[in-house]
Amino acid sequence: MISTEENRHDKKGFGYQCNTGMVINKQVIPRKQHSVSRDAISSNALKVLYRLKDAGYQAYLVGGGVRDLLLGKQPKDFDVATDAHPDEVKNLFRNCRLIGRRFRLAHILYGRDVIEVATFRGPHEGESTQRADQNKDGRIIRDNVFGSLEEDALRRDFTINALYYNIRDDAIVDFTGGMTDLETQVIRMIGDTQTRYREDPVRMLRAVRFAAKLDFHMEQQTHDLIFTLGHLLEDIPVARLFDETIKMFQGGYGLRCFQLLRDYQLLARLFPMTETLIELNQDGNSQVLQIIEQALKNTDARIASGKSVNPAFFLAVLLWYPMHEYKRHFIERGEHEMEALLSASREVIIRQQAHTSIPKRISLMIREIWHMQPQLQHPTRKRALRTLANKRFRAGYDFLLLRNEVAEPELSDLCEWWTDIQTKTLAEQENMCDALGRSQKKSAKRKRRRKKPRNDPNNKQPSMIDTSV
Repeated sequence: MISTEENRHDKKGFGYQCNTGMVINKQVIPRKQHSVSRDAISSNALKVLYRLKDAGYQAYLVGGGVRDLLLGKQPKDFDVATDAHPDEVKNLFRNCRLIGRRFRLAHILYGRDVIEVATFRGPHEGESTQRADQNKDGRIIRDNVFGSLEEDALRRDFTINALYYNIRDDAIVDFTGGMTDLETQVIRMIGDTQTRYREDPVRMLRAVRFAAKLDFHMEQQTHDLIFTLGHLLEDIPVARLFDETIKMFQGGYGLRCFQLLRDYQLLARLFPMTETLIELNQDGNSQVLQIIEQALKNTDARIASGKSVNPAFFLAVLLWYPMHEYKRHFIERGEHEMEALLSASREVIIRQQAHTSIPKRISLMIREIWHMQPQLQHPTRKRALRTLANKRFRAGYDFLLLRNEVAEPELSDLCEWWTDIQTKTLAEQENMCDALGRSQKKSAKRKRRRKKPRNDPNNKQPSMIDTSV
C-alpha cells in the first residue's frame, strides 16, 4: 500500500483514496522541472498521442520510454496508455492491429516501427465488480479489466515504469514515487510484492533485467522474494520465457543479466543443463562459465557498436557443453563421432524446449553451428571450399574462434588458416586447398610407414571413434 505517509517525494503532492481503497500520493511534475522533451519522442509516437488527444481521449506516454528519457537514454520503443478501449483505438487508426489474450493491446504499425497502445487497466480484486481469471497460485491468465489512470498506475509492475507523460501539458504524473526511485536508483515493486510476483512470475525476470540494464539495486522485498518464488516460473509458457530470455541476453547488458540470473538462482529455471555443468566445475577455471561470459562480452560489445547479433549464436554457446555431455554418452553407446554429434544435438534441443522454447529456425541454426565444427577442425581439399560457401560459415567460424580464445588453444593454427583463406581470391583459395590436400597425403604416407607389422601381437586397430571435437 502506498500512503501519504509513505510518500518519498520532496515535491508537493496531494493524497487521496482511489476506487481500490489504496491511498496514493499523486505528483504532477510540470515541464520546467523535468527533462523530457517532445523532440526526443519519436514522430510516430507523437502522431498516436495527438490523434487520441484530438479525438477527446486521454493520452499518455508511459513505461520504459518515459523512464529512459528521464535518465538521458534513447528509448528503444514508446508505449502509450489511454482511456480509449481497444476497439475505439482501432476505429481511429487504419494501421492498427489488436493482439493479446491475457490483455488486449493495440499495435499501431508504421512500417517496422510499432507503437503499443494499452487501455488503462483497472483493479481485479477488492470491491471491483470486474474480475481477472487467475489460477490457484494467483497468476493472472486473462485480464481485460479496464479502469482509470490512477488504477492503471497501481497495476504496473515497478515504480520507475509507472511514470506518465501527458501530451496535453507536457507534465509528468507520478502516483507511486517513481521519480524518487529513479533518483535513488531503486527497483521497487508496486503494491504487495508477493502478490505481484504471483500474478505474473515473469516480473522476477524483469526485475533482474532492469537491475542489469540500469545498474540499479532492488528494494529488499523485491530482492528477497525472488529466491522464495522463483519456482513459479516453471508454470509460465515456455514461449514467453524464450522472449524474455532474448531481451535479457540481447539488450547490450547480457553479461550482467547472466550474472544476476545465477545470483538469484534463476538460470537453473531457464537453462538447467547449463547451470548443472557450471556447478559441477566450481574450481574457478570452468570452461563452461568462461565461454559463456566471453560470448556475452562479445555480444554486448557488438550491440554497443551498432552491429547486429543473432540469438542462435549465443544459444549455441549456452548449450555447447550440455550437448557435449550427451555426445559423450552416445559415443559410449557405440555411435560414431558424427552420428553421436547429430544425436546429442537433437537431444539437447528437445530437452531445452521444456524450459524455454526455441523457434525451429533458431534451433536449426544452432545445430548447423555445432555440426560445422568438425568440418572446420578437419578440413579437406573438397570440404574446405564447400564449408566456405556455407551460408552459416561466418557463425561457425566465429564459434571456432571463441572456442580457441577461451578453452582450446590447440585450435590456433586452424583459426589462422580459416582467417587467411577468407582474404584470398577464389584461385588463391583453390591453391590453399590443393596445398592442404598434398600435406594430408604426405601425413597419411608417414603414418603408413610407421604402421607395425601385421604379425605383431601387440598391434591393435585404431578406434574408429575420434572423441575430439
